[in-house]
Amino acid sequence: MASDSGDSNMDREMILADFQACTGIDNIAEAITLLELNNWDLVAAINGVIPQENGILQSDFTSEASQATMYGPPSHPEPADAAARSAVPPPSSSSSSSSPPSSSTSAFCPINSSTRHIVERQPRMINFTVEYRQKSVELMLAESSTVGDIKGILQTELGIPASKMHLKGWKSGDVSDSTVLRSLHLPKNNTLYVLTPDIAPTASTSKNSALQDSLSQNFLLVINHREAQRDYSLNFPGSKTIQEVKRNISDLTNIPVRHQQWEGWPASASDDSMTLALSGISYPCHHLSVCRRSSPANAQEPTEECTDVHMISDSEGDDFEDASEFGVDDSEMFGMSSSSCRKSPMMPENSENEADALLHFTAEFSSRYGETHPMFYIGSLEAASQEAFYGKARDRKLLAIYLHNDDSVLSNVFCSQMMCADSIVSYLSQNFITWAWDVTKEANKARLLTMCTRHFGSVVTQTIRTYKTDQFPLLLIVMGKRTSNEVLNVIQGNTTVDELMMRLMGAMEIFTAQQQEDIKDEDEREAREMVKREQDEAYRLSLEADRKKREAQEREEAEQVRLEQMRKEQEEEKEAIRLSLEQALPAEPGEESGEQISKLRIRTPSGEFLERRFLGSCKLQVLFDFVASKGFPFEEFKILTTFPRRNITQLDPGSTLLEAKLFPQETLFLEAKE
Repeated sequence: MASDSGDSNMDREMILADFQACTGIDNIAEAITLLELNNWDLVAAINGVIPQENGILQSDFTSEASQATMYGPPSHPEPADAAARSAVPPPSSSSSSSSPPSSSTSAFCPINSSTRHIVERQPRMINFTVEYRQKSVELMLAESSTVGDIKGILQTELGIPASKMHLKGWKSGDVSDSTVLRSLHLPKNNTLYVLTPDIAPTASTSKNSALQDSLSQNFLLVINHREAQRDYSLNFPGSKTIQEVKRNISDLTNIPVRHQQWEGWPASASDDSMTLALSGISYPCHHLSVCRRSSPANAQEPTEECTDVHMISDSEGDDFEDASEFGVDDSEMFGMSSSSCRKSPMMPENSENEADALLHFTAEFSSRYGETHPMFYIGSLEAASQEAFYGKARDRKLLAIYLHNDDSVLSNVFCSQMMCADSIVSYLSQNFITWAWDVTKEANKARLLTMCTRHFGSVVTQTIRTYKTDQFPLLLIVMGKRTSNEVLNVIQGNTTVDELMMRLMGAMEIFTAQQQEDIKDEDEREAREMVKREQDEAYRLSLEADRKKREAQEREEAEQVRLEQMRKEQEEEKEAIRLSLEQALPAEPGEESGEQISKLRIRTPSGEFLERRFLGSCKLQVLFDFVASKGFPFEEFKILTTFPRRNITQLDPGSTLLEAKLFPQETLFLEAKE
């Protein structure tokens, strides 16, 4: 089985190398993703990247096919590495004369035992000069990009939200963010203009820019496969997640993600959904190692308390999940129902995050004793104390700390009969903040004692220490006071529902008396603060009245300056757009031109006439651009015929003057839109 796995790994490495050589894709993560989509079928993956009409030459080109036979790999098998490194044959005179002319360059790519011709087609790049007020940004994008991609780059460069940005200067009128540049049939060089409302730059622009830069960086991961004794040097963008990296490694090593054991990830990379840019790995290079996680049956000998039975071999582990992933406990599978054989403890040992530990505790509690139970606070003990003790006096509550111990024989009875009783659950939910912890493991118990010492003092810690295992579980009732927090009651596991309710109600009586005093003190303090605030407010209003008189004139002058500046900027933007349209207009055909000429006279609202000759095959968009270049933009004016009256601006801009019946001559007039 190990030999088959090694051969499979070698085959995939060969396919990956051939695929990158044929397509020119340097990013290994992208290459692996494309191969996965085609089930590692090299020919299908290449056809998906380079379409057949542009990439794989048809069999019609017999001259090139003969060259493939002449210079291709021999019929007998050769090592994959040699095939991947086979040199491209020099073109002969016969091939150059017989092959059709093309702007693309051809390269020969060996695929397994047959040879196909792959034309390396580089994407067409388009240049943009984007102007915004006093700034100018130069961009170069592939024609497969969208208008939204341009806005995304400009958002980083100019600090303007993409949603507030309007790009003007397109030859085909307004476009949407999803419009692909290829569909606009743009020339090599283009000029665009950014129009924005009066918005102030946000303070988070620099942070967003830094995050964008980090996500666009490439990280080199040097990953050591310890079992195969080899290293992989892989480039990944910062936007890739840790989970995606592990999936790619699974394809190269045949180790499923769930069986991978890693070393080298930083402590901050606690979530597989985290991107590499935010994971804390070293830039530009980070070293990791991976191997297959050992089977529990091989990792340790069976113990007397609980024997784990493993009926699935390691070689079959790729096809079957662990029984726990299907909601089946090991003890149930093999007839072992002893409490000492539980699959999962109430709380994982040495959990770094208290919130994660309590989420696990709540899920396990629900699994064992049902969904009807107190709502446990998810967070640290400090956060639970803050919510219970340090809000407004009317909103404060008692803190109930439930301490669980699986080694105590009282735990199951206390949880199922007391903690899950409807009356107890309702009373705790209304009057208490309930926080829980599992002290079964010594490490978790030591951590609890440290937290209690910090928040409640050494007396509480010593009290917990005095209780033996068979006295658990415990329910500590804690009340917040001005100087320190006080433990009102410690309820042990050997109690009844009625006794538990009586002790909870007794604690509530003490708390309510203290709360009434706190409310009275708080109301008096707020009354004093209200008087002081009213005095301060009266003084502030008097100063405000004086300041308003002084600033009224300054605001009026500033507003005039602002309006004048806005007017000038709008005029400058309109003039820039007009000049751009004027420069982009095709040359006016001569009267002696052999083609069909349409002569148009356009009357402006002021009574002046605009005259110009157009080719009959010209698009209406050229007429709209001509009118806009004279100061009558498409958005503000409509073009009408005299008789019969027609609104030309409502026609398709892509239709010709002949189709619009504006031939051989026509008199039009402009009218402002309502």
